[in-house]
Amino acid sequence: MPPGVKYLIERAPKLLFGPILAFVLIYIAQSYLNFTFSTTRTWLWVLLSGPFLFSILLGLDDIKNYLAARSMGAILPPFTDDLSPGGIWSILKEIRNAENGYIAEDLENMTAFTLNLRMLFQNRMVTTEPEHIKSILSTEFDRYEKGEEIRQVLGPLLGNGVFNTDGRQRIQILFHRSITRPFFTKDRISHFDNFERHANDVLHQIKTRLREGYPVDIQDAVGRFAIDSACEFLFGNDIRSLSSGLPYPQSSALHRVYEDSAKDDVATLFSLAFSKAQQILLYRIRLGLHWPLTEFWKDELQEQKSTIYALIDPIVKEAVRRRQQRTVRPYSEGTSKVEDEITLLDHLVNSTDDPVMLRDEIMNLLVAGRDTTSSTLSFVIYMLALNPPVLDRLRKEILQRVGLSRRPDYDDVKEMKYLRAVINETLRLYPPVPFNLRMSKQASLWPPTLPGGKPYYIPANTRIGYTVLGMHRRVDLWGPDALDFDPDRFLDDRLQKYLTPNPFIFLPFNAGPRICLGQQFAYNEVSFFIIKLLQSFSGIELAEDAQPIRSRAPAAWATEPGRKAKEKLRPKSHLTMYLDGGLWVKLTESLVD
Repeated sequence: MPPGVKYLIERAPKLLFGPILAFVLIYIAQSYLNFTFSTTRTWLWVLLSGPFLFSILLGLDDIKNYLAARSMGAILPPFTDDLSPGGIWSILKEIRNAENGYIAEDLENMTAFTLNLRMLFQNRMVTTEPEHIKSILSTEFDRYEKGEEIRQVLGPLLGNGVFNTDGRQRIQILFHRSITRPFFTKDRISHFDNFERHANDVLHQIKTRLREGYPVDIQDAVGRFAIDSACEFLFGNDIRSLSSGLPYPQSSALHRVYEDSAKDDVATLFSLAFSKAQQILLYRIRLGLHWPLTEFWKDELQEQKSTIYALIDPIVKEAVRRRQQRTVRPYSEGTSKVEDEITLLDHLVNSTDDPVMLRDEIMNLLVAGRDTTSSTLSFVIYMLALNPPVLDRLRKEILQRVGLSRRPDYDDVKEMKYLRAVINETLRLYPPVPFNLRMSKQASLWPPTLPGGKPYYIPANTRIGYTVLGMHRRVDLWGPDALDFDPDRFLDDRLQKYLTPNPFIFLPFNAGPRICLGQQFAYNEVSFFIIKLLQSFSGIELAEDAQPIRSRAPAAWATEPGRKAKEKLRPKSHLTMYLDGGLWVKLTESLVD
């Protein structure tokens, strides 16, 4: 059934209640109370009854929230200045800004650090306040959940995986994490053989393109590195996404030849479909449960899911087959345990052979293992290209520690302080997951934002968006140079001044019970690749002429305030941040190869 038709059928009782009630009341008034209504007036009352009743209910709800807040000595968060019905102007502005604007523009222009956006006639709180985010993620974790609305919107792609598990199901969260935690121990994440194989493959492909005289889309390259590494580490399956080579610039005559040759490449098609699917979900998140109205006759996600499943389903089938061929120790030897357990997927199939559940877990793990790593690497390289002194200093640290050819190990990565600072500063300005959502299960009080101020009252069943992107760029939290890229802020006295006394101002890996278990794995993977990259190349510069025109920062941005003036390309976001049109660069090979 088309999504729009299903939406109208499911909501028909609510939509028709007002008109039916009005019709019945008019009938009673005419038949028994001797009132007379013209046909025109009758239909006018019937048509307006729904909006009229809806407005009354909204007003009563607002009064109830106001009185509840006052009774607790609190206030409601301030509203935005959008007076359009249902905040439709703000929604359209968001969509337009996502296409042509700057990702952090609205955040930098917020009139308060916590606001009620009031979209689609619903209270929608958004906050960049660390104390409020701390309440959501940690100190009052049990008061918040993903919520049915978000679960329904994300469910078609992420299912019941770890990123879409409802907050009320704490047992489910603990179950997901108990399964994955053993695979992120120091012993496992300090083995760099997997990283080395795929990094060497990527670097070879990069050198091949450069020696042909073409720039390289490094975002595409690190995306392939990330998915190959993730699939091998998590699933024991090397999908060889680099087997088709790297793309050529659109201006090249070989671009079309490459695209034609990659049409049947499952890994390439997966990457494109996965990005498109996340973009579709972003629009659905904005519209909430009303998204079917914009995809009335066709579910736009279905085509992308078919392509995605073409990669995932064979991995699931192979894991189940391996499980069936393995032996399980008899119960008399102790707790039943599978021998030679190697990967996380092997571990999962011991708990279930349900292909849907396994697929859900894989989808969620790929978002974590591919997209966030690819995002971080892309923006680190983007920052190095824009800041040559940082690149030179970082490369000097790397060469002093491991030289031009030695493979870095766990201790090397741990000792490279400036490398970690560069990664952290990139995560601060460009966090891979810039926005996140929760739903309040019960009424809550958020701490006041000003000394002596009143707390904010958050009603139950309120949708809440918190944005670490906005928080990471706040001048009052990070100092007057908060919008500058400066890795030294994680090394000098600014660290003790800003971050140490208030650690919740820096949350690239989330916090609380949902903190990212793969945090150290991600640091190691990103660090390893950057080390190998700068062992091989001494310089990085943007190839802006190879960027699609739409992806270049408009000239007008250079004169505008904020971080926007420093951008050369367009950062965008679906579930994770990325650079629109890729990151085309020219690299200078090291003198000693």
